[in-house]
Amino acid sequence: MSLKQRLKDDLKLAMREKNIVKRDSIRAINTLIKQIEVDERKELSDEDVVKLIQKGIKQREEAVIQYKDAGRDDLVQKEQEQIDVFKVYLPAQVSDEELEAGLKEIIAAVDAQTMKDIGKVMGQATKKFAGVADGKRINEMTKKLLG
Repeated sequence: MSLKQRLKDDLKLAMREKNIVKRDSIRAINTLIKQIEVDERKELSDEDVVKLIQKGIKQREEAVIQYKDAGRDDLVQKEQEQIDVFKVYLPAQVSDEELEAGLKEIIAAVDAQTMKDIGKVMGQATKKFAGVADGKRINEMTKKLLG
């Protein structure tokens, strides 16, 4: 079953169960998908949908930080609930051990020695771990290994 079909089925289920948070979160994902499909006139693959979901999570995490700074705990909770629903539709994330092992392989392959070589490592790492590790996590681990 494609990710878009799963979202459609889960939306129907959330509406039947009157689960407002899940319903609204799935609608937000569907809005992102529709916007791209209409603007670019192409059918999105599951990989493209995962990238959109990750983008949505990142936007909401930034909003959470801003709401915390403003003292709006009610909005922080709402955004966090949406992030939790979004994460359900992402593929399983790699563990820190798997990420570290993969980055060590890449570092050895590109012969990276210092922080100056981080660009070479990040270029390959983001391709290898696309969808299963956040870019920020990859960057932090790479800095730790090179630094």
